[in-house]
Amino acid sequence: MPKKIVAFGEVMMRLQVPGYKLLTQANTLQYSFSGTGVNVAAAMINLGYNGHLVTKLPTNPLGDAAISYLQRLGIERNLITRGGKSVGMYFLENGFGHRASRVTYTNRLETSFNTASLSEYDLESIAELADIVHFCGIALSMGSNVRESMKVLAKKVKEKGGIVCFDCNYRPSLWDGGYSKAKPHYEDMLTLSDIVMMNEKDAMYILEMKTTKTSREEQLIDLIPKVATNFDIQTIAGTHRTINRDNTHSLLGYMYKDQIFHFSEHLSFSVYDRIGAGDAYTSGILHGELSRFSPKKTVQFAAAAGMLACTIVGDTPMSTETEILSAIIGTIEDIKR
Repeated sequence: MPKKIVAFGEVMMRLQVPGYKLLTQANTLQYSFSGTGVNVAAAMINLGYNGHLVTKLPTNPLGDAAISYLQRLGIERNLITRGGKSVGMYFLENGFGHRASRVTYTNRLETSFNTASLSEYDLESIAELADIVHFCGIALSMGSNVRESMKVLAKKVKEKGGIVCFDCNYRPSLWDGGYSKAKPHYEDMLTLSDIVMMNEKDAMYILEMKTTKTSREEQLIDLIPKVATNFDIQTIAGTHRTINRDNTHSLLGYMYKDQIFHFSEHLSFSVYDRIGAGDAYTSGILHGELSRFSPKKTVQFAAAAGMLACTIVGDTPMSTETEILSAIIGTIEDIKR
């Protein structure tokens, strides 16, 4: 039977400005639904797993539209509860050249997901179902009830022998109180996690770890092993991304496992839609681990998955294993017939 991947997180409505206009220039918006949990569950479905989402959606046409969208992605709806009146929303302005893309959130604290209590989820059944449960630091930035649900569910999954994956995904605009407010909650989740997505900046700023190294790669190599030891984490992975002068992006993937660093090749590529590429990378790491790929193949697979996600419109990764493996060996076709 296919492994069951359970993602915990909010379903967001993405309101995108067409082309490269600013919000102040546009008079139309294109909407879809996304969120880290949505993206990871859908990406894993495309890689051959059963994908479930633990969330709460309103009992109105907005919630119905979100459910319909999730069903088109193949996401199971049996763990989705209904109630409340609103979904989280964000506005996306696409960057170009030296102008970065910009995400503007609306008030998320009053949404159905972020007001849901621990008792609204059947956590015992979810833990029994999940082979892997995925959490995100974006959800961690919400209210105390969401944090409680995350920590309790993570504990229950571990008790049942499942794998806990946590993506640090720190968003400064969502933490009222900054790094000092976030630190104890991140430490709690890291203690409960088996696979973690993070980089040296998370170690330096969230965990307040010190290093005398100056380059990013040196800082990474210095700090990540200490994080793994301090929190007893089996695998830590992430990326370094740079934007080139010709508007292409470069990506380096890494994974620290069994006290050894593994790096992907540097990938350079054009970007059509940047949002969601990190979730594709995470899904690539999970697939490599579940498929018993070598660490080198896993990190290369994840980097290629992140690259391909940048070529697809929308947040949600849509690539199959075959497409990602083709990208690794550089097979590019003009038209597939």
